[in-house]
Amino acid sequence: MIDLHCHLLPGVDDGARTLEDSLAMAQKAVAEGITHILVTPHHNNGKYLNPKAAVVAATEALQTELDNRGINLTLYPSQEVRINGDLLKDIENEDILFVDEESRYLLIEFPTLSIPEYTEVLFFQLRQKGITPVIVHPERNQAIIDDPNILLPFIERGALAQVTAASYMGVFGKDVARVSCRLIEANLVHIIASDAHNTRGRGFYYQKAFAQLEKQFGPEKVRYFKENAKHLLNGDAMHTEAPVEVSAKGKCSRLNKVKFSLFNFR
Repeated sequence: MIDLHCHLLPGVDDGARTLEDSLAMAQKAVAEGITHILVTPHHNNGKYLNPKAAVVAATEALQTELDNRGINLTLYPSQEVRINGDLLKDIENEDILFVDEESRYLLIEFPTLSIPEYTEVLFFQLRQKGITPVIVHPERNQAIIDDPNILLPFIERGALAQVTAASYMGVFGKDVARVSCRLIEANLVHIIASDAHNTRGRGFYYQKAFAQLEKQFGPEKVRYFKENAKHLLNGDAMHTEAPVEVSAKGKCSRLNKVKFSLFNFR
C-alpha cells in the first residue's frame, strides 16, 4: 500500500522527533502493509519551514538508514504546504515539492478553523498551471465540520481531497469521524492517508480504516482509494466519482461501533 501523507522525517516538525522515532514508525508502517511513503513535513504553516532542498536531503538520509537496517520501505520527498498568498511565487522559485515528479498534484493544508477567502482564486490559478490541489484532512477543518458541503464547489472545480485514516476511525472524536464518513459517501475525498506523526495516538490506522471502509462501502471503494494513491504518486490522470451534496442520512447517519479517543489532536 501507498501512504501519501506521513510525518516520518526526524526532527523537522511535530512528527518523529528522533531517528529512533522514525525507525519505529517505519517498522510500524511495514507491519500495516505499507510499502511506499510520501514523507510530508509541514511547510510554511507559521511554525515550520521545510524547503525543498532540505526535505530531499533528509529523505535521502532516512532512506539510507532504512536500507542499512533492512526495513523494506521506499520513501519519496514532499511537503504538506499550508495555503498562503505566496504559494505561486514559491512554486516559481522551485521551493515546493509535489506528490509526483511531474509536478501535477500538490498537497495543500487549510488552517484549522477556516478556509481563506482567496482559496477559490488560488486554486483556479493552480489549475491554469496544470496543478491539481489535493486538500489534506478537510474533515478536521472546523468550517467543513460545521458544513461539509463547503468542500463541494472545490471538488466540482477539479480539486481532490484526502481523508485521514485516524479521523475515519474516531481518533479525533465523533464529529470528525462522522464528517469523514459523510465525505467518503458523497465522493468528496479520493484517498485515505495516515498523516501519522508517531507510533502512539497519531499512528497509521491503515488496516483498521480499510477494513471499516470495506464494511461500510464495499471492496470496490477500497480498490478505488488504493488505486487513486498509486495514480497520484505516478502523476497519472485520475477518474473520479461524481461528487454530491453531503446528506445527514445514509450509511453515515449512525456510525459503526468505534472506540473514540479522549484526546482531540489537531
